[in-house]
Amino acid sequence: MKWFIILGAAGLAVIGFAYWFFSQSGPRQLDMLNNLLPGDGNAKSVIRNQVYDEELNLALNIWAPKKTPDHQASNRPLPVVIFIHGGGWNSGSKNDYGFAGRAFAHRGYMTVLVDYRLYPDVQFPGFLQDSAKAVAWVHDNIASLGGDPDRIFLSGHSAGAYNVVMLALDRQWLERLGKSPDLIKGVAALAGPYDFYPFDSDRTKNSFGSYDLPEMTQPVNFVRADAPPLWLATGLEDTQVKPRNSRVLRDKILEAGGSAKYNEYADMDHLEIMMAVAKPFRRKGPVLDDMIAFFESCK
Repeated sequence: MKWFIILGAAGLAVIGFAYWFFSQSGPRQLDMLNNLLPGDGNAKSVIRNQVYDEELNLALNIWAPKKTPDHQASNRPLPVVIFIHGGGWNSGSKNDYGFAGRAFAHRGYMTVLVDYRLYPDVQFPGFLQDSAKAVAWVHDNIASLGGDPDRIFLSGHSAGAYNVVMLALDRQWLERLGKSPDLIKGVAALAGPYDFYPFDSDRTKNSFGSYDLPEMTQPVNFVRADAPPLWLATGLEDTQVKPRNSRVLRDKILEAGGSAKYNEYADMDHLEIMMAVAKPFRRKGPVLDDMIAFFESCK
């Protein structure tokens, strides 16, 4: 009887944990799995919930290498990646993307994970205004933490990719804060929507549909020759944000005389291209290696 009780209790614990685990968001599950595997040891969390907008109580997390990588000068400030999460502009949290913070920090980059307001609390352009404030805060403050304000890169997935590309292309969001988009040395964007008008999904209708100048919401309408270099990546199996978004933006940037690269990954869908950044799924494709190579080429 004693063993039946013990086994029953253990079974209930396993069921309870499984129920709790699968109730978490996909990125949160990925972060937990990532933390169970060895690797990315040269990374540490240095700041958590640093407020960058006191009025709105918006915050960011910062990861950094534990020691300077051998290929970098030990007395030089670290290059910086600002990563903005996806989630259709209506979900997501910086706290679920620790795996991205670890991945970039392990490779020698101070990494900033950003929260921004989401629908229904805000619609376009609120999430861009928040993202711009985060970039401005990093530019003003990262030097005191050992980061290099002259080597700031942006990255994001899905809705976050949209945010970072818009900050790079449409000058107004950073210029309203007294900053120039020229502070952005490069943008690595995963599976982003850049040419999606007319709005045909609930997410885009909710977040953009009430804006009276819809053409002003589309990154493809802001291409310019002097934009920061773009690295646009997509999975060929992506049915949520079609690969044509990245191809069209690449083509328009090149036509304008700017710098843009396009990478596509076979057998990856919308979520898997982000999963490939995390330790458990890097065998899916060299997404992280390709991102780092792009950043290195822009320094």
